[in-house]
Amino acid sequence: MWGVLLNDTLRHAALALGALALACLIGAPFGLLAATRGWARGAVLAAAAVGRTLPSIAVLALLVPLLGVGAPPALAALTLLALPPIVINVDLALRATPAAVLDVAAGLGMTSTQRFTRVIVPVALPIALAGVRTAGVEVIGSATLATFVGAGGLGDDIVRGLQTGDPKLLAIASLIVAAMALVVEIRR
Repeated sequence: MWGVLLNDTLRHAALALGALALACLIGAPFGLLAATRGWARGAVLAAAAVGRTLPSIAVLALLVPLLGVGAPPALAALTLLALPPIVINVDLALRATPAAVLDVAAGLGMTSTQRFTRVIVPVALPIALAGVRTAGVEVIGSATLATFVGAGGLGDDIVRGLQTGDPKLLAIASLIVAAMALVVEIRR
């Protein structure tokens, strides 16, 4: 049992981390676009808001005919789930830099690139990372649904525990998922 749990935990973590990494790669540029281009902000944030309302299991069901079963639809669905908090927090973070700080940076003769890399990004980073943490918690919890498309992970153990009436397996797998989510949420 412990070997299976370890393998499923590693598969679960890999699926969640992969989706979170893809969401960061996709979401950060969209958050930057929303923060810096007024014409795009409404559309980008509206799309993120719609993404927040989509149930994970429905997205999985829609992706199976397109991507088949296994890890690809699960990875795509989890990435879509992680995008909204990342996009929204990056947008908010980049717009949260006080105007007075930017005026001082400009007064010191910093170029726009220097202001962005030396002032805006360090100020924005904690807020942006809060979005990544939120996305991480959502992805870890929702990755249990990957079992329904054959992607494995701790969802397999949770379902097996339910089907066989094994409360020990159900509790252990559920506690591992909860512990993983708590580790992501802990502020450093």
